[in-house]
Amino acid sequence: ELILPGSTRGQIKEIKAWLTHSKTILNDWDLGEKFSPGYTVLFYGPPGTGKSTAAALLGKFAKLDVYRIDLSLVVSKYIGETEKNLGRIFDTAGNNRWILFFDEAESLFSKRTEVQDAHDRFANQEISYLLQRIEDYPGVVILATNMESNLDDAFIRRFQDMIHFPMPGPRERYKIWKNGFSKRTVLEKAADLGQIAEKYELSGGSIMNVVRYASLMALEAGSNVIYAKDIARGIRKEYVKEGKSL
Repeated sequence: ELILPGSTRGQIKEIKAWLTHSKTILNDWDLGEKFSPGYTVLFYGPPGTGKSTAAALLGKFAKLDVYRIDLSLVVSKYIGETEKNLGRIFDTAGNNRWILFFDEAESLFSKRTEVQDAHDRFANQEISYLLQRIEDYPGVVILATNMESNLDDAFIRRFQDMIHFPMPGPRERYKIWKNGFSKRTVLEKAADLGQIAEKYELSGGSIMNVVRYASLMALEAGSNVIYAKDIARGIRKEYVKEGKSL
């Protein structure tokens, strides 16, 4: 379901290995005093490249719930409230072995600022608190960002891994296009997915938006035929959203 370059897939396999063997390493091999009990990893790359899907599939593989942190509901303008909110999340998640997924992490885990007023001081305290809770968390923590350069260096040093989710190349795009449409549909002969994948640089998320649009247009026409004109219109819509021209 998730089409990624080989290097990215290989790094995700390391997380799967930790989910499978962490108890053995920490307990049976007596390395619990040398290693932190959790595993913290950064997913970074453009929107729509599979970061959220990868987190969900890791949870499915390990039969663990993935708890997506909605930072807009966690961060509070009131002093101390953010720490309380995060504390409740970490306490509950630790008891249930959840995988914690911080999406758009740069909004909370950004670079610490020089202390110029009380607001800066408390903002830095929030980051320090998060660093400690993440380090002590006994499960997997995944931070996802589109802009890894904005993250605090103190976080980066604590990551067990940093995994790049690049824009798919022509080969990956073709696989996404090919697997995207329902097997109950038929592609019009003019809809050459190989040429489309080669010509249009789209993320996996954008490709699936086009698949959705073209499929809806087929159903609206009372047909199961996917027409090239509808794929073209869907691609044009995605390009407009991204501020690009065909």
